[in-house]
Amino acid sequence: MQPQQPQIQVQQPAMQPQQPISAPIWYQNTYRIRKKVLTIGNKYWIEDEKGNMLGFSKQKLFKLKEDIRIYTDETMSTELFRIQQQQILDLWGSFAVIDSQTNQSLGTIRRGALSSKFVRDEWEVYDANGQLVGGIYESTGRGLARKYLPGGGLIPEKMSFSLQGQPVAQINQKFKIIGDIWHLHCTHVPQYFDRRVLLACLLLMGMIERDRK
Repeated sequence: MQPQQPQIQVQQPAMQPQQPISAPIWYQNTYRIRKKVLTIGNKYWIEDEKGNMLGFSKQKLFKLKEDIRIYTDETMSTELFRIQQQQILDLWGSFAVIDSQTNQSLGTIRRGALSSKFVRDEWEVYDANGQLVGGIYESTGRGLARKYLPGGGLIPEKMSFSLQGQPVAQINQKFKIIGDIWHLHCTHVPQYFDRRVLLACLLLMGMIERDRK
């Protein structure tokens, strides 16, 4: 079943660069995020379709605001990008995705709090200029089943990313009792769109959303 997407008004980005402006690894079409559950905190690896490590993150506990750092590897010596919650008491969960080398915003993702709590998971996606350009949606049927059926929390998550009203990517979670594996398939994501915005949303799903269910 295809996700039922709300009718939202999105604006065309003010500027769409013809060529990637950052590392080519963030403009590929297939990614995987692996989560390893530890006694204290969780570890996440971002990989390409061949299993090469592109990024690493370790979840910090007991923070008033989420401040998630993604590094080149487990040494955590070189930071690639970060995800920062905009306000401490933010019901809607707005998170800026920032390039660590340039300190420039790549975009913002905002959690649809009411729908995500009671119906299905939803995230709004904004560009670097703060314009709403798309969203990530779970199908209503799957969302209700995961939230209300006995054992529904074990149902893998499947979501669709729409850009300018057109579905351009799929997010699929692989069923695992311990840990998580998320696959991102960018079937029609334009070249100018930095995939770190989508990867940030997957990391947040792993770090935040799963703990709230």
